[in-house]
Parts: sequence; C-alpha cells; structure tokens
Amino acid sequence: MSDEMTTERGPGLVSSLGDVARRRFESKSVTTPVQGVGLEARGIHAWFGDRMVLEDMSLDFWSGTVTALIGPSGCGKSTFIRTLNRMHEFIPGAAMAGQVLLNGEDIYSSGTDVTKIRLKIGMVFQKPNPFPSMTISENVLAGLKLAQLKVDNKDDLLEECLERAGLWNEVKDRLSSYGGSLSGGQQQRLCIARSLAVRPEVLLMDEPCSALDPGSTLRIEETISHLAASMTIIIVTHNMQQAARVSDYTAFLLSDGGPGKMVEFGPTGEIFSRPKDIRTENYVTGRFG
Repeated sequence: MSDEMTTERGPGLVSSLGDVARRRFESKSVTTPVQGVGLEARGIHAWFGDRMVLEDMSLDFWSGTVTALIGPSGCGKSTFIRTLNRMHEFIPGAAMAGQVLLNGEDIYSSGTDVTKIRLKIGMVFQKPNPFPSMTISENVLAGLKLAQLKVDNKDDLLEECLERAGLWNEVKDRLSSYGGSLSGGQQQRLCIARSLAVRPEVLLMDEPCSALDPGSTLRIEETISHLAASMTIIIVTHNMQQAARVSDYTAFLLSDGGPGKMVEFGPTGEIFSRPKDIRTENYVTGRFG
C-alpha cells in the first residue's frame, strides 16, 4: 500500500465514509428494496484448471440498487462478477459450479441461449473498449446489429442511451466522429451507452473508473446513480470512497491464501461504520489490502 493511501485511510475516514453511505441510502427515501430480487447467486464455486479461486458465493442483488464488491486483489471479485453473465467460461480451463438466477431462471441451465443472457446482463470493463473503426453512433447501436434486434427509431434510442450515460450534451454535434476520438472517460460512458441500447436488466461493472481521472470518475459515478433507479448494478471497486458514494450494499471478499470467500455483506453504511467481522474492519480502515 502506498504512503498516500496509508495517510488517507483510517478509522476517522471510515466513519466519514459510513456517514456518506448512510446519507445516500436515506436520500433514496426507502429503507428496504421494493422492486424484488433481480439476480441471485447460489453456491458459486469457480476454478482455473485445478485451482479453486472462488468458494461458495451466495448473494441476492435487488433491482433498483447498486452493490459494491470490495476486497484485496486476487480475492475473486472479477471472477465472481464474470460468472454472473457466463463470461468466466470464455477463459481456457475455467469452470464453475452453482446457480445464477435471473428472474428465477438459472442462466446455466442446459439449452440456455448465452447471447440472450448477455443482452439481459450487460458488462462494462476496466478499460474502455469502444470499437475503433466505428463512429460514436455506430458504437452505441452495435449491440442491436449483433443481436439482430430491431427498433422503431434508432435516432431516439441513440439520444436516450447517450443521455442516460451522461454523454449526449458532449457528443451530440459529432456523432459521426470515431469513438476512439473521445477522452478515456467519455469512451467509458460510450461503452455504458452501448450496453444500455439492448435494454439490460442488470449491469456489471468491473472497476470501471480505475483508469480514469477524478473528474471522469465523478461523471461515471453520477451515471451509475442515475441508472440505478431502473436496473440492478454490481460494481467491483478498490476505491472505498467510491463504494460509499455509489452503492447501497457492499460485499467484502477475502482469500487468506486459499479460494476467495465472502466475509461479510450488508448495507454499505454498516459495512463501513459497524462491520461485524474484524477482517472487514481491518480492510476498510486500511490495515491491510
């Protein structure tokens, strides 16, 4: 851990982060989720070859909420999030056991159309990945073409998705420019807009701000807060301040030299201010990780 991180994190900061998280939760004027469970993970185990990297992960993700996954590098956060839309199986030698339920249906059931699953459970990656040979407009609408989906008015959908991703006002006069001409933060919001075009129910975000400057990070966080009203969002982050600012619930994962396991899960305000496990307290106060 860097000296900068050491000086920035500590019990006083954790208390303030807990306050930030509680204020965010209270500002939503709701104390319990009311839209039902959007996604469920049941007994997820994951392997790379013979090595188990994730053990017995079970979590409910409620519609209309943001859940942050935190923990040291190597504890299985990214692996877990990739099991939630069947991207883990892309890796040679990868395997998993358990169930992932979307609206009560197991996405790993035999005969499931994986392409349709990934339309419903979208993903935004650590590094922006717009299609370099496509314009801004073409990038946003690319998923429709790949999935062979038809819409009545592509122009309206384009504006809607860019607006929801917080990018419309910045690019509306240069939609024919290539996606690669945008800044890093704009490219990441373009990727979010591209994910939104196919109307996902769940959006997975794997450290979406790790390569961005503070200003771009703030705009991504504003986008997350806006989107959370209408979908389930799950975000992997190493930034404790970010978890406090954007998430309703937080899960802390730890490996302790073995496969990653969930140590604690709860409302973000409680995780930061009143963790039940000493290992959670040690991590969020910066004593390790």
